[in-house]
Amino acid sequence: MTTQLLKRNLWLAAIKPPMYTVAVIPIIVGTAVAFAQTQQFTGRIFFIFLTAAIAIIAWLNLSNDVFDSETGIDQNKAHSVVNLTGNKVLVFWLSNAFLALGILGIILITWWLRNGTVLALVLLSCALGYTYQGPPFRLGYQGLGELICFICFGPIAIAAVEYSQIQNFSLAGLAASVIIGLTTSVILFCSHFHQVEDDQRALKRSPVVRLGTAKSAQVLTWAVISIFLLILLFIGLGIFPIWTLITVVSFPLAYRLVAHVKQYHDQPKLVSNSKFLAVNFHFVSGLLLALGFILEVFL
Repeated sequence: MTTQLLKRNLWLAAIKPPMYTVAVIPIIVGTAVAFAQTQQFTGRIFFIFLTAAIAIIAWLNLSNDVFDSETGIDQNKAHSVVNLTGNKVLVFWLSNAFLALGILGIILITWWLRNGTVLALVLLSCALGYTYQGPPFRLGYQGLGELICFICFGPIAIAAVEYSQIQNFSLAGLAASVIIGLTTSVILFCSHFHQVEDDQRALKRSPVVRLGTAKSAQVLTWAVISIFLLILLFIGLGIFPIWTLITVVSFPLAYRLVAHVKQYHDQPKLVSNSKFLAVNFHFVSGLLLALGFILEVFL
């Protein structure tokens, strides 16, 4: 592999394009849930919210690289943006620029709605997101990252998106937020398997460090199973429309993820792509869940 190709691959790994689905899916699902409630859809709010969410994820990724560089946990991470640029200050201010862009988009939505609820929810989510890696909190180092991820990308995100469309909340939105919160947290959980040694060296007590890779693989299995069981439960209770049963189409992706981690949980190089398998499951299952709500309206 040439030096130029290697550097390009490192930059792609640093930018993490697939990870931006964690911004896209809550917007799509929250909008679909709102549409199923009232058959209303405001396109400009959808697209501005989507752009703002992507910018905020860029802030999270870049700022986390900066904060991780301060603890030394990324010293062996060739695809860290800080390591690639060698300029921590530049990356820090670039991350802040993305945050400002994202908040500006939410302020625009707030002005359209003449209501500060969406802005308050997004600011709360950003504040919690900062505590994940940002000093002096660094709650991710205490093993609380998955919980923060669940809250931010589940209940808060779906509530904000749903409210931006119909200025209301629903039980269906809350239930959908549990599903999206879980699938998003699974991505973060899977990202720990290949970096146990680095985490231990930096005193980061991730769930995988605390439980060990074998037990963590079992936890992952039950977490993924619970997602499908919850969808069936919500359908049975009449909270989800029957069409959301279409999410079972994503089961092969879920099975592949669980089987892969179960087989390679203690082999860092082989298990390192598990987070991208989790991204695939999150993205496809999220789209199918949204489709289920939309089909309820038209069929």
